[in-house]
Amino acid sequence: MKVQHMKVVEDQVYGTPLLILTQEDVAMMKDIGFNAYRFSISWSRLLPRGNLKGGINQEGISYYNNLINELVSNGQRPFITLFHSDLPQALEDEYGGFLSPKIEQDFADYAEVCFREFGDRVKHWITLNEPVLYSTGGYGNGGSPPNRCSKWLANCSTGDSSTEPYLVTHHLILAHAAAVKVYREKFKISQKGQIGVTLNSAWVVPISESKADEDAASRSLAFMYDWFMEPLYSGTYPAVMVNKVGERLPKFTRRQFLMVKGSFDFIGLNYYTSAYAVNTPCQHGKPTVFTDSCARLTSVRNGLLIGPKAASDWLYIYPRGIQDLLQYTKEKFNNPIIYITENGVDEVNDGKMSLDDKMRIDYFSHHLLYLQRAIRNGVRVKGYFAWSLLDNFEWNAGYSLRFGLVYVDYNNGLRRHRKRSALWFKVFLHQ
Repeated sequence: MKVQHMKVVEDQVYGTPLLILTQEDVAMMKDIGFNAYRFSISWSRLLPRGNLKGGINQEGISYYNNLINELVSNGQRPFITLFHSDLPQALEDEYGGFLSPKIEQDFADYAEVCFREFGDRVKHWITLNEPVLYSTGGYGNGGSPPNRCSKWLANCSTGDSSTEPYLVTHHLILAHAAAVKVYREKFKISQKGQIGVTLNSAWVVPISESKADEDAASRSLAFMYDWFMEPLYSGTYPAVMVNKVGERLPKFTRRQFLMVKGSFDFIGLNYYTSAYAVNTPCQHGKPTVFTDSCARLTSVRNGLLIGPKAASDWLYIYPRGIQDLLQYTKEKFNNPIIYITENGVDEVNDGKMSLDDKMRIDYFSHHLLYLQRAIRNGVRVKGYFAWSLLDNFEWNAGYSLRFGLVYVDYNNGLRRHRKRSALWFKVFLHQ
């Protein structure tokens, strides 16, 4: 039977509405041996105007109920992400989206709708996915919607790369914390679930043993990872960011401090790659979110790459980095519960069907080895999600890259074909 004739249960892959998930796909997850599936809900599919004033789309509610029921009936625990960079256009038009503090209440209201409608079956909630990419890409270099940045930095019509990423991050953190507050006060006891956030970070290695480069690596992590993790842990921004950014960095009020601190039951980590850090002079004339750390990241040291390059320009394979990032989190943030919510590698879509993805098997096996070492060292990792089940539409790269364990034939009815990595996981998970 062709895929287009199968019943559709989900047409998003982490917020990308261009690939149809079918009942057969869910059955395939079960057959491989997976027991959980992470997906995102489209905010505007449930609230067309982004807020309660615009009403709730009951067809959207039914749509996600069908997916959740299909997953649960196949032994798959749903891990739901509430926001994956798809802000309702109505809120962008009304008050500038995450540039405004108004977003906090609207996000909390949206989250409450999800908790109320789906929380009887969903026990793992993720408020935000990779918020650092949303704030730096959308408001730092203009590379992603809403495409804002300083005009002198890139081809943006409006924006300020020295202030807006920090303001947007501030409101992302507050929106996250507001949603957590709603869940804990109204739903957690009765539904017995957990709520957290997914952060992404590379591991950062000093390019030399000099104190300057070691400090640069520390600053790079602070501006990429601790920027979100430190407020969630302690209620304050990292001291190095306060020092470097100064008055451009927003401050939490007493109310916000109390709401933000400890606002997670678990942390989701997306890990793909690592980089070297080089100390650089601080830029005072035209600072941006990318220069404030006074550090530069590179994949090359002494003419050698930090690891083999994958298809994506940013992805260099460095398995040890997952253990280093996990142990850094354990030691600095009091050993929180962690789920690896994304980990994977891509190949170029050259138009030819290739199911022999040995490099992906090597990637997963080595990362899982270092993950096991972290667990043996006391890191509280409770789950692991491979990215991704199916080849999918990959942001600005479109269909030119393939991350899937399962090959999708875009030219032949979206037929699915398991790659060697899917078969490897089946053997691995049934041992």
